[in-house]
Amino acid sequence: MLLSNYKILTVTHKKTNLKEIADFVIKANDDDALRLKLDSIKAQFHIDELLYLPTCNRVMYLFTTAQEVDERFISHFFQSVNPSLPIEAMNEIENYVQYYEGANAIEHLQHVAASLDSLVIGERQILRQLRESYEQCQKWGTTGDNIRLAFQQSLVAAKAVYSHTRIGDKPISIVSLAIQKMLNAQVPKDARILLVGAGQTNQLVSKFLIKHEYTNVTVFNRSLNKAEKIAKSLNGQARPLEQLSEYKGGFDCMVVCTGATEPIITTALYKKLIQEDDNQKVIIDLAIPHNVAHDVIAQFNVEYIEIEGLRNLAKANLAFREQEVERAKKLLVDFINEFPSLLKQRQLELAMRSVPSEIKAIKAKAMNEVFSKEMSSLDDNSRELVEKMLTYMEKKCISIPMKAAREAVLG
Repeated sequence: MLLSNYKILTVTHKKTNLKEIADFVIKANDDDALRLKLDSIKAQFHIDELLYLPTCNRVMYLFTTAQEVDERFISHFFQSVNPSLPIEAMNEIENYVQYYEGANAIEHLQHVAASLDSLVIGERQILRQLRESYEQCQKWGTTGDNIRLAFQQSLVAAKAVYSHTRIGDKPISIVSLAIQKMLNAQVPKDARILLVGAGQTNQLVSKFLIKHEYTNVTVFNRSLNKAEKIAKSLNGQARPLEQLSEYKGGFDCMVVCTGATEPIITTALYKKLIQEDDNQKVIIDLAIPHNVAHDVIAQFNVEYIEIEGLRNLAKANLAFREQEVERAKKLLVDFINEFPSLLKQRQLELAMRSVPSEIKAIKAKAMNEVFSKEMSSLDDNSRELVEKMLTYMEKKCISIPMKAAREAVLG
């Protein structure tokens, strides 16, 4: 495995409008469909290992392959990801997609894990998202030993950044910024709040609602047990997502974040939810792609809070952390420079892992076949001595080349 085989294709808030990131996300209705799509991409593009990471402000494809990645590869790759990708995006793919290879890919992965590349610098949610994406891809078999090595070192590097810099002081996240805007909208404490979705993001939302003493909350989710867990913490109610269209309790504020790749809050559904109520509603849409249809925002009296609109607040957060960002980048240099040696050492371990069993087999053949007659003629003490000598030699024959090879790799 060569370091140059590590590659990353990513679309982030740094190069494009957050709404457009949705065009580069895999549109799958469930986990089974997503797994099949990842397997298909691997086969189509001769990719050995693939890690897929979608978040609210990026989508990242980390993969290993000996294939050359050029503009044609990138264009075909995202045509496969999304056959409905707009023509203008295909014609100007370099304006949307960032490409990293080799050491630059490892550097980018570590910057992502340490939140240096996040819309909100210093937020820790990205580390949890990266871990969950890796564990899912590992379970499905789309990743292997080489991405495991890169992923594990990125975790170690990120933890070092949080331990040795103040980048995580006064922790801020996309969710906290959204709640801040909700508070600025003067949503009263007794407001009727709908939480649609019970994943990580809305779990974090629920903690802020508790902190700010909002308790009139109803949680809708495909998996009812997850909804019940959040609802219990808020003394609220939990309902299955399919009952949302039948809900007659009204609402003042709605927080939406599900894994759906198409809007679930449509005009028709929204009309059912508000009934005859024409008061202004606060809608917080924290999903990429957006879960609220554009027509809802255009046609109804709503204050719409979404990730793109949080950029200015995020910039203020970055100004506070700029000095710590530079410290973090310097700290990561050592981890980035160390990775080629870790990769070589791992390749050596894989290449030499058969050595112990092969030496044991030679020892067994010598005693039981080649010198079996001589061994059978020995008395018990002599046989025991020969076995001890061979065992000693076996251990040395294993350790000496391993040690020499390790020293050669590590310089």
